[in-house]
Amino acid sequence: MTPSVRLQEMIRIIRSARTQGEERGVIQRECAAIRAQFRQADNGGRSHNLAKLLYVHMLGYPAHFGQMECVRLIASPRYSDKRVGYLGAMMLLDEKQDASLLITNSIKNDLSHSSQYVQSLALCTLACMGSSEMCRDLAPEIERLLKSSNSYIKKKAALCAVHIVRKVPELGEMFTPSVRALLSEKNHGVLHGAVVLITELCERNPETLDAFRKAVPELVQIMKGLVTSGYSPEHNVAGISDPFLQVRILRLLRILGRNSDTASDAMNDLLAQVATNTDSSKTAGSAVLYETVLTIMDIKSESGLRVLAVNILGRFLLNNDRNIRYISMTSLQKIVQTDHNAVQRHRGTIVDCLKDPDASVKRRALELSLALVSAANIRSMMKELLTFLSSCPPELRAHAASGIFNAAERYAPSQRWHIDTILHVLTTAGGDVRDETVPNLIQLITTASDLHSYTVHKLYRALVTDISQQSLVQVACWCIGEYGDLLLKGDCEETEPAEVTEDDVLDALETVLQSHMSSPSTRAFALTATMKLSTRIRDNIDRIRSIVSIYGSCIDLELQQRAVEYNALFKKYDHMRAAVLERMPVIDKSSPGHTNGEIPGGTVKEPEQLKPKPPVTGLTQQPASQVCDLLDLLGGTDKPSEPSLAPPTTAATSTNSTVGGDLLDLLGGLEPTPVPTVTVYEKNGVMVKLQCDKHTDTAVTITLIASNSTENDVTNFTLQAAVPKSIQLQMKAPSGDVIPAQGMGHVTQTVLLHNPSKATLKMRVRVCYSSQGTMCQDTVQVDSFPSPVEN
Repeated sequence: MTPSVRLQEMIRIIRSARTQGEERGVIQRECAAIRAQFRQADNGGRSHNLAKLLYVHMLGYPAHFGQMECVRLIASPRYSDKRVGYLGAMMLLDEKQDASLLITNSIKNDLSHSSQYVQSLALCTLACMGSSEMCRDLAPEIERLLKSSNSYIKKKAALCAVHIVRKVPELGEMFTPSVRALLSEKNHGVLHGAVVLITELCERNPETLDAFRKAVPELVQIMKGLVTSGYSPEHNVAGISDPFLQVRILRLLRILGRNSDTASDAMNDLLAQVATNTDSSKTAGSAVLYETVLTIMDIKSESGLRVLAVNILGRFLLNNDRNIRYISMTSLQKIVQTDHNAVQRHRGTIVDCLKDPDASVKRRALELSLALVSAANIRSMMKELLTFLSSCPPELRAHAASGIFNAAERYAPSQRWHIDTILHVLTTAGGDVRDETVPNLIQLITTASDLHSYTVHKLYRALVTDISQQSLVQVACWCIGEYGDLLLKGDCEETEPAEVTEDDVLDALETVLQSHMSSPSTRAFALTATMKLSTRIRDNIDRIRSIVSIYGSCIDLELQQRAVEYNALFKKYDHMRAAVLERMPVIDKSSPGHTNGEIPGGTVKEPEQLKPKPPVTGLTQQPASQVCDLLDLLGGTDKPSEPSLAPPTTAATSTNSTVGGDLLDLLGGLEPTPVPTVTVYEKNGVMVKLQCDKHTDTAVTITLIASNSTENDVTNFTLQAAVPKSIQLQMKAPSGDVIPAQGMGHVTQTVLLHNPSKATLKMRVRVCYSSQGTMCQDTVQVDSFPSPVEN
């Protein structure tokens, strides 16, 4: 029966449909007609109907009823039927369909067909949708075709063998002897298939990798022939001879040369030749050069060759194509630690990329610029970074500020320069800095005793100019409270002193207290500064008392508590006010008592204890042994890795003043009590320890301490915890989300566990972070907890 509508006519009708409903109506009518014709025993238009059905499938409509028709057409002796049948099998069938098993015998027969085109159809179908069972059954046939005299068939067979190796890796040994012989072929298609197959075999089997290292000289000769060959219209792409094959060979050489001195030496000259003779003005040439650079950096190449590779990446930075600039900076970011001096030569070009309008390129340029900062170029690089910070997109501002802080702390030429740099960042991006920035800057200011007057003058000017940057306002309020007497004296040699009166200072602090832009914590800084000024000024004590008393009935509990306590100092304990509000001692960052966003071992606990979260009504009580509750809470089903119990680490117990240290000396140098900890996670240089601060029958307070021993900061660090349903969990806010490099700081997070049923404690912790641009996520289970710091 002749089809009522031809394929071209059906396509025309579907495309002319004005609405989706009209299109569905056309397709439904055609599908009904196709079904009716499929049911007829003698139908000469089966291939035509299946072709129409494949077009319907491409539009997203169901076409599964054509699967058995594919099987029938594949078994047909006519090539035109087989072509459509195999195409339908590749589109409508996969290894999960039972119908795919029915074509195994047909494929085996067609692999031995006299026509190379029929063999090609069978090879393409097997490579596209062959299941593990089909691959095992037909692997000997593919190995036989690899030895065929027909280049067309050998090319298809090599690519089909790649699919078989991916599906059934243990079958790779079957193809190893045959594929080595394909390297002597002149046909580029066969060579390309052979290189891809060898790459797959080497990546999956170390023994095969060692065997194919002997083929490096052959690969080098093939590559040299491609580089030095003249113009060939068949393989030339933008002046490059077969860049696809060149890229594949370079990738294979990278695998073979990794951790092998002999193989690396054999390809050094070739890599130098490719790097110097390849034209990078076209995309094809850039692709070959990029693979050459990756190969040079991954094998044990000579130092001069590595410098040449860095210079190629430097040339890529000048390319007009943003994609090429992006991959160049991505590669430089990976090698900046090992070839720092070579990358430094392109510092100017990298800094210029900070002005690129593309956000991705700008982010990569920022990361690379921060990695290039050193003691020799800190001033010039910081100038460029501060300029970038003033105009960078909001999504990059926090990362830029964090990187500037780390670089300034590591390479600051002087304390004044360090303070000026941080104040500049706070003035520009004070709302995007990390939480620990304020205590870090306060610590820096206290240690620079000769700069107190200079700093308080500069911060006062910044406070009067702008109170929208909360971090800057908090530091300014703290400095004014501590060193307000130096501000009122106006004695400052480093900068032009300003005549500031007591009323001016109190007006500035009162503006902060009354501003709608001030957060509760900022108001707390301002209120404390106002109170501290009561011991540093003479004529406005009554005004200070009036300001403090106003906040005794503030709706904010923190401010209200501070105000009530300060009022008590004015009234009941006025004789102690001067001693209580005296200037803070110099804070030594290395001292045990200074946490600065970090948790050294064994800190003295605050008097008030954190209360566990009250029981939630309707919470189903479950036995603590049900680990599935943990799985439900974290959404995972994989068994987590068990944390290794580390021996208790000994750390100095911190004290709030030097009195504790003197007492230990009087007692004959007694050592502080060690704080037991458990290492719950250690991977990629990131370590998370668990410290038990308080442990009762029904409540546990623990602290998770994360450190970073790598050369780069760990960013986007988050911790998640889950416990059985019989235990209630409350997580406090973390101290930050960036772990400084080389153990320069920690990130801590307090977890409160309320255990009214006294069940066995179990906790599962998920660790997420970004290290060198790679997101990492792991889950560990904690079954044992250390002894508490205090009982």
